[in-house]
Amino acid sequence: MKDILRPAIVVFAALSVLTGLLYPLAVTGAAKAVFPHEAAGSLVQRNGQTVGSSLIGQNFSDPGHFWGRPSATATMPYNAAASGGSNQGPLNPALSDAIKARVEALRAADPGNTAVVPVDLVTTSASGLDPHISPAAAQYQVARIARVRNLPAASVNALVDKHTERPLFGVLGEARVNVLALNLSLDNVR
Repeated sequence: MKDILRPAIVVFAALSVLTGLLYPLAVTGAAKAVFPHEAAGSLVQRNGQTVGSSLIGQNFSDPGHFWGRPSATATMPYNAAASGGSNQGPLNPALSDAIKARVEALRAADPGNTAVVPVDLVTTSASGLDPHISPAAAQYQVARIARVRNLPAASVNALVDKHTERPLFGVLGEARVNVLALNLSLDNVR
């Protein structure tokens, strides 16, 4: 028994140190060296204050800002500690009711807008934390924001175009707009 137990304990201790201490330290150190901004949480600074992360959505609800994708996190929207989807399937009446309510809220905020509401403005992402919307979702909101802020729609459209991230290498992923970056840029327009 002693011949089996001692090597097992030694292997267990060695692997614990290797995989539980050395490997995480090496990966974290390499990430901080190669990607320091990303390894620190991709925090966004404004006037020396942290205003959010470019990786986690925020709850913008006033009509003068772009609205992001709805969040499915519990207790409060975009709660990173409670990341997860709603797990409501397409036949779930709660999902249909939530989508109808979100469409009605969008229509009430911009009654003159008769365009089709982009799906990402009324459905949650799998994580519930998505910081991006599609360019179509941003364009859908341009008229409302221009009206509320008393800005030319062309200026707001230019901001959307400026903040539209294209697919990597032109083919990987979808075009997307980071809502926090867009709203911060919008707040700088006078």
